[in-house]
Amino acid sequence: MTLGPNARVMAKDSPRRLIVLRHGETSHNAAGIWQGQLDSPLSQQGVEQAVAAARALAAFGPVRVVASDLSRARVTGETVARVDGIPLTTDERFREIHAGAWQGLTGEQVRAGYPEDMDRLLRGDDFKRGGHGESVADVAARCRAGVDALLVGLEAGECAVIATHGVAGRALAADLVGLDQRTAWIALGGLGNCHWAELVEGRAGWRIHTWNQSAAASLDAHGPVA
Repeated sequence: MTLGPNARVMAKDSPRRLIVLRHGETSHNAAGIWQGQLDSPLSQQGVEQAVAAARALAAFGPVRVVASDLSRARVTGETVARVDGIPLTTDERFREIHAGAWQGLTGEQVRAGYPEDMDRLLRGDDFKRGGHGESVADVAARCRAGVDALLVGLEAGECAVIATHGVAGRALAADLVGLDQRTAWIALGGLGNCHWAELVEGRAGWRIHTWNQSAAASLDAHGPVA
């Protein structure tokens, strides 16, 4: 999406925006497998979701995309960048949580092998996943470092897309708005595949403007996207 000269002048008086976008569906998503940092590719449905999201996100006039280097997020980000005609970079700080020994297991297998940890997870406790993986606090810290680097080059009125993952995206959004991670884990539903959160910067800091938005919801609210 290209803004005209007048629109660009007006944009300078507008707040900065971040779109925190979860990647499209993978076969592991469909099978209920803990992916963590396993590098699983998009399914055909995931590819189609990425294209639909890219078309919907054009309405925000994003100026750049930064993506996790894991292929499912990178390809999602590449799709947004290609469809919207904007540059893409990758940053491993936006990777999904490392789930340790849980990676590659189904939800049922994790429940059977780690029942106490699963109970802790459902309570919102934070701990290193799968014994030697990351905690949500670990993920929030590295994602925040990635965002701080991104914001250095994001001017007033500009919007950037961060193509990332479910846990990473929620941890990042919570950190930006000052919401503790346990509350975010309990209160914010997980981002669906190719769903996003829109964060807007105000005088008092960042706020979540929309949560778990999708191309279909955007179409319902605003009509067809050109």
